[in-house]
Amino acid sequence: MSTTETAIASAEAHSAHNYHPLPVVVASAEGAWMTDVEGRRYLDMLAGYSALNFGHGNRRLIEAAKAQLDRVTLTSRAFHHDRFADFCTQLADLCGMEMVLPMNTGAEAVETAVKTARKWGYRVKGVPDGMAKIIVASNNFHGRTTTIISFSTDQEARTDFGPYTPGFEIVPYGDLTALRAAMTDNTVAVLMEPIQGEAGVLVPPPGYLPRVRELTRERDVLFIADEIQSGLGRTGRTFACEHEGVVPDMYVLGKALGGGVVPVSAVVSSAAVLGVYRPGEHGSTFGGNPLACAVALEVIAMLRTGEFQQRAAELGDHLHQELGLLVGGGAVETVRGRGLWAGIDIAPGHGTGREISEKLMDRRVLVKDTHGSTIRIAPPLVISKEDLDWGLEQLREVLRG
Repeated sequence: MSTTETAIASAEAHSAHNYHPLPVVVASAEGAWMTDVEGRRYLDMLAGYSALNFGHGNRRLIEAAKAQLDRVTLTSRAFHHDRFADFCTQLADLCGMEMVLPMNTGAEAVETAVKTARKWGYRVKGVPDGMAKIIVASNNFHGRTTTIISFSTDQEARTDFGPYTPGFEIVPYGDLTALRAAMTDNTVAVLMEPIQGEAGVLVPPPGYLPRVRELTRERDVLFIADEIQSGLGRTGRTFACEHEGVVPDMYVLGKALGGGVVPVSAVVSSAAVLGVYRPGEHGSTFGGNPLACAVALEVIAMLRTGEFQQRAAELGDHLHQELGLLVGGGAVETVRGRGLWAGIDIAPGHGTGREISEKLMDRRVLVKDTHGSTIRIAPPLVISKEDLDWGLEQLREVLRG
């Protein structure tokens, strides 16, 4: 067997089959390119689902990590450390908020947001104990913990994992009438992705997010924006909510916050919301550790320049212009997205999303399918226009059959 086949066979034999990765074994990477164990180079058009917004091996981020590795990597929250205050201050400022609760993974941050909303509901809004309700959108993807899959409509994520956690109401994404009807005096939060990534990069109807914001204010309900995939430059703004002039009560962040180096996530909100916590009520051993803070501080500094947001906006316009030309040609039904982020629905008879992804892999371009007939494109924000165009040409060739 080849080196690739040997590595995959070993992984299949000794790891749980919870993923279905493309048959490529990456050995090294730089910028927007990855090299496999056979020495073949691939253009990364997925960027770790936005975790690699700044590219593979970004020197600023690697140097920040190396410098911190020589000092201290972990203290736990049993002690203070000298990077923590700066991280919380800088991230809160970037978000226009006041307080930060750091965690590690996106799912941890969503769980934290759920707990925070419930506690706020009981302590501040006055909801009777055990009665708090959180409204979510259909086709959401917020993670795969037991609580989170309890309010998922993806049966693949839910099946055989019950009993499910109560306290959630699911409404159609983009349907303001349904959202309004679902609200009661016991509703403490509306949790939504401003753009649904896993669902196929679904952008809500124009004006929807501002009306959600107005409605939540009217009903004394927290608006929680899950910007784990959409935030930190991906859509051409620091946050996807900015495209519609919306400021939520709480941001849920992750992926790109760790710069593709370490897992870093956070809930960012006001003192009135995050101030409901008392010592011992929530925590994480690795949350806000020195190494994570050092890398995330460099991410924040890079975002403050605005260059990555601008690059995503400009290259994103080009991306969507080129993808738009594919619609109506028979192979592509719909293209959606914002910035350097797109969902492409493949027409029936032209292959499944998985098949298209495998054909692109054969042409040294890596993307990922979702929901059967859709492929997602989300290259690192550092990709060159020339490389982006080369990747799009490979897509055109695959679609021509």
